[in-house]
Amino acid sequence: MVKKINSLAIIEDDEKVRHYLAELIQLQMDVKELRVFGEAESALKELTAEPVDIALFDINLPGMNGIDCIQRLKMLHPRMQMMVLTVYDNTDTIFNALKAGATSYLLKSTAPEKIIEAIADVNHGGSPISSQIARKVIEAFTRKEKINDYFQELSRREQEMLEYLSKGYRYKEIADKLFISIETVRTHIRNIYEKLQVNSRAEALKKIGLL
Repeated sequence: MVKKINSLAIIEDDEKVRHYLAELIQLQMDVKELRVFGEAESALKELTAEPVDIALFDINLPGMNGIDCIQRLKMLHPRMQMMVLTVYDNTDTIFNALKAGATSYLLKSTAPEKIIEAIADVNHGGSPISSQIARKVIEAFTRKEKINDYFQELSRREQEMLEYLSKGYRYKEIADKLFISIETVRTHIRNIYEKLQVNSRAEALKKIGLL
C-alpha cells in the first residue's frame, strides 16, 4: 500500500456500496483515519467539527443531497477536498457539483483501480474526472459558443432539455436521464415553445442555433 492518505470520509447511503468502497480503500491505500456516513446530515455535523482531508460523496442521499453538503462543508473548511462518485451524468448536476466545490467527479461505473488512482490524485492536488464527464463539460462549453441569445434567455433546465432534444432523445429518455416524470418534461417543452414562439422541436432547435 504505497498510496497514503491521512484522513478520508465516505458519504454513501447504499450500505453495500459503502462497505465495498471502504474495503477497497483499506486494501489499496494506507489510510490513517477512514470515516463512513450513510447520509449527509450526520456527515455535515461530524465533519464540521472534525474535518478530513478528502470526502467522497454520493449525490442522491436521503434528506440533504450530496451537493448541498459539499457546498456547506467547503464554506467551513475550504481546504477539504470534495470528490463526487455518482450515477448522475447530466450536465446540470455536474456543473452544480463543481460550483459547490467538488474537485473531482467520477461515475460509479469507474473501475476500482481508477477510483483509487483518483483519490491519490486528489490528495496530490489533482482534479480527476471520468472521461464521459470531461466530454460533457467540453461539449457544454463548445455548445455555448454556437448558441444565440434566445438560448441564453432560457432557464438552465430548459437549456438542458433542448440539448437532449438536439441529440434525438425522446421525452421518456429525457425523463429517465434527469430522473423526472414525462409530464414534467412535457411541461418544460411547452414552456420552451412558448418562450421561443415556435411549435415544434425542429423550429426550436433552429431558432437557438442547435440545428
